[in-house]
Amino acid sequence: MPDVRVRFCPSPTGNPHVGMVRTALFNWAFARHMGGTFVFRIEDTDSARDSEESYEALLDSLRWLSLDWDEGPEVGGSYGPYRQSQRLDIYADVAARLLEAGHAYRCYCSAEELDAQRELARQQNRAPGYEGTCRDLTAAQVAAHEQQGRVPIVRFRMPDRDCTWVDLVRGEVTFGREHVPDYVLVRGNGEPLYTLVNPVDDALMRITHVLRGEDLLSSTPRQIALYEALAAIGVSDGTTPQFGHLPYVMGEGNRKLSKRDPESSLLMYRTQGYLPEALLNYLALLGWSMGDDQEFFSLDEMAQAFAIERVSANPARFDLKKCTAINGDWIRAITLDDLIGRIIPLLAAEGLVSTPPTAEQQSVLHAAVPLIQERLDTLTQAVGMLGFLLVGDARFVLDDDDARAVLGEDADEALAAAVTALESLPEWTTDAIQSALRSALVEGLGLKPKLAYGPVRVAITGRRVSPPLFESMEILGRETSLRRLRDAHSIR
Repeated sequence: MPDVRVRFCPSPTGNPHVGMVRTALFNWAFARHMGGTFVFRIEDTDSARDSEESYEALLDSLRWLSLDWDEGPEVGGSYGPYRQSQRLDIYADVAARLLEAGHAYRCYCSAEELDAQRELARQQNRAPGYEGTCRDLTAAQVAAHEQQGRVPIVRFRMPDRDCTWVDLVRGEVTFGREHVPDYVLVRGNGEPLYTLVNPVDDALMRITHVLRGEDLLSSTPRQIALYEALAAIGVSDGTTPQFGHLPYVMGEGNRKLSKRDPESSLLMYRTQGYLPEALLNYLALLGWSMGDDQEFFSLDEMAQAFAIERVSANPARFDLKKCTAINGDWIRAITLDDLIGRIIPLLAAEGLVSTPPTAEQQSVLHAAVPLIQERLDTLTQAVGMLGFLLVGDARFVLDDDDARAVLGEDADEALAAAVTALESLPEWTTDAIQSALRSALVEGLGLKPKLAYGPVRVAITGRRVSPPLFESMEILGRETSLRRLRDAHSIR
């Protein structure tokens, strides 16, 4: 097999979404597994929709995901530039050569005429599509159209035959000629379309394999025909990439996951504290299998094992709960120092630690994070779990009305007894705190543990659910713990 070259070529429109990320991931893994080249290319010829902000978001997203590219923006390569907006002269030249060789032609049909063609096809139960009205215009007909001021588009002349190829995921696929009409390459204003620029760049950049979504399956016959035409006019060496069409990702209601669905937004996972390793791990499972029922693996492990033969043709269902569960598994798998490093920016954003944290704050984090690592599903949960250990008295508040309800009249006796038991404690350790509170509240007052420790927990942490109570009190310290217990006793 020649050197493998694959490409990921998103358009910079809107925020990156998980379907786009899965496509990038499968291409990256295939290239790494085969020792090939991963090309990152930006398809930004749609001036009305593309934005520089979206372009920067794409680059930032791939960096966050650690999907490094071998050729592309900021990296360079032998076939640049890698932004299509910087390659317009190339497309104009190719379009002119296709016209000259008869592989393309100018079409003067108006929008109204095309609409009428589609409506007639619908009424006659025929496949809609361009009927070839301008395929073989005479010089006189062209002159008449020009005199009327009609502005032509450029259409590709499809061969009069069926198109068959062996898809890497779906096996042999055939499209009948009647289902692939002549299509537009260049708009009337001279702006090239995806249908031209995508195959031209694949040809010029020597792309060997195209792994993309199933929604682009119907465009493949058109592109295969264009590759043949590009070879005929000397633009390519005659190599047609091998295609593999990845299965749909389905959302709620048995429908394709949409950009409008909240769970499709990559930004959501970043802001809510998902680890990039975990997100990629889960997305890899949407249509691919490591084998042996293994569902937890790293990016490098995926690259080592990736085989296109294991990609399923069946739709994959996106399950946010499973994605979150895998994220929790990853949080528990990384080292303590790594986890603390990822949590610090979230705490700093809430003003809970400085940047960088002080030595005292670092000490609190190294003592407290092990208490919550097993409990976290996302990194953002750490902010609520750790906040009570990092705020001063002026910022310490009860979490909500449910927490305040625990500190009702029935809690007075337990809080007073807790203060008395802890005031004279000779050493402030987890075991000593637990022993003193058990003796005073459970044995002394005869309270069940839930009723005994509930008010203490809320007084100390501000929450009904918190990290382990006695360990938290040791970290918080004697004076602050006692002050919060006394304040809670007088809260009513």
